[in-house]
Amino acid sequence: MDVQLHAVRKLRVHWPISGTTFAQLAKGEADAFRNDPDIAALLQALAQFQELGDFGNYKHVFESGLGFEGFTTAEGANPTLGRVGEQTLSPTFVFTTYFAASLEDAAVERFMRQIVDIHPWEVPVIELEGPLSVTSTALAPITKGASAS
Repeated sequence: MDVQLHAVRKLRVHWPISGTTFAQLAKGEADAFRNDPDIAALLQALAQFQELGDFGNYKHVFESGLGFEGFTTAEGANPTLGRVGEQTLSPTFVFTTYFAASLEDAAVERFMRQIVDIHPWEVPVIELEGPLSVTSTALAPITKGASAS
């Protein structure tokens, strides 16, 4: 197999989840992705964009992680979780995917807008990086006279 590098950008979305969903995912219960309505809404929204997580024969490729987001809400905020002036910790699902670095800005704006529109936080944490390189493999071309190994 031949290893190739592709120029991509990374999209990472921090998404609040319940303690119950956090515990299920931490135990490896993948059904929690479908059973948690907020995660399901995020995955469904992102699946509309064919450009996200396109690795040739593999579509909608993503990685996820679990953690905690911490913040203190200032005066004037309208927090979904916690109270003004107090330190809050939120169980968090971190969704990461990639898209071609050559994707037009208008397409990037469309999926970023979609995420912001459905995100439950007043100020969503969404990271957009790149360009960077990721590997993929492809079968090396067969040349005449090459022996099988």
